[in-house]
Amino acid sequence: MANMPLEKQNRTWFLLFLFSASTLALAAGMLLSLKWGPAKVSWTALFEALSYRNQGNIDLYIQTLRLPRTLAACIVGIQLALAGLLTQLATKNPLASPHVFGINAGASLAVVFGLVTFTGMPLLGSMALAFCGAAGGALLVWLLSGSEHKQYIRLALGGIAVHFLLSSFTECMIIFNQYSTDSMMFWLVGSVSQAGWSQVQAVLPFFLGGLLLLLIMLPAFRLLLLEDDVAAGLGQRIGMVRAAGLIFVIVMAGSAVAICGPIGFVCLIVPHIARALVGSRLTLLVPLTGLLGGALLVYADVLSRMIAFPFESPVGIVTSAIGGPFFIYLARKKGGAGR
Repeated sequence: MANMPLEKQNRTWFLLFLFSASTLALAAGMLLSLKWGPAKVSWTALFEALSYRNQGNIDLYIQTLRLPRTLAACIVGIQLALAGLLTQLATKNPLASPHVFGINAGASLAVVFGLVTFTGMPLLGSMALAFCGAAGGALLVWLLSGSEHKQYIRLALGGIAVHFLLSSFTECMIIFNQYSTDSMMFWLVGSVSQAGWSQVQAVLPFFLGGLLLLLIMLPAFRLLLLEDDVAAGLGQRIGMVRAAGLIFVIVMAGSAVAICGPIGFVCLIVPHIARALVGSRLTLLVPLTGLLGGALLVYADVLSRMIAFPFESPVGIVTSAIGGPFFIYLARKKGGAGR
């Protein structure tokens, strides 16, 4: 490292500090999430519960309630952040996200339809419906956008229109079936409070499979940083790469919505923060986006418990309170797409 230029050495140290700080922040947030709640838990009792040495009431409380909830918040945060990043790359739109483009709304509509239609539907059934709804929402937006020169502008407009259309269908379904969907209102705002080990086990294969797909396709996803004409001129199949990116988004966003509801704005906020810190180099941008996404949702979940303590509040309230002003800032910022 002694022979490296000073600017490159500073960059290397900055990246080491940034990734170390992000990892520590995520770990600290998870510990805080495990400790904070209606029941007071000492640090000693927390570490004893995590070591599984005792089986007292406090230990079982942490192991069966707080631990899976914390893991679910971390996993879903990573999923939503990476899904947002791939959506922005695939559509070349800095304001794109599964939430804005109707993917989350399609998944939510399908899950609510399944819960209303099929009594006692298992979790895997909800996840299958969420994938179908997310794919349907994405396909509808893509069909509305057409294949003209200004397709990416049409994607944004079509996505917002489809989001509100599908959300209105969901609300109508809840109104006409209010006795069987009262408990769904909390979920529709976005919440990890009901996440248990069954939800973690159900989402884990899709989470790991999505990360594997991302790792394999990462060199190809770099093509999404280029203009379509340039990539096509290099002999690359940009359409197949974009389709693989959208499949990744559907898997990640659909499985996250199935267990925690349509949590808003995590997909939009985190990729921009990560890009501002490390630029557009995907080998750095992807892992940092995942770390920041997990940390954001974990801390948002902790904050949601403080809003009306000792009662629970949906975590979607916190992310929307943060993401709403951020979305307005991005929409008004000149040159935001260039950045």
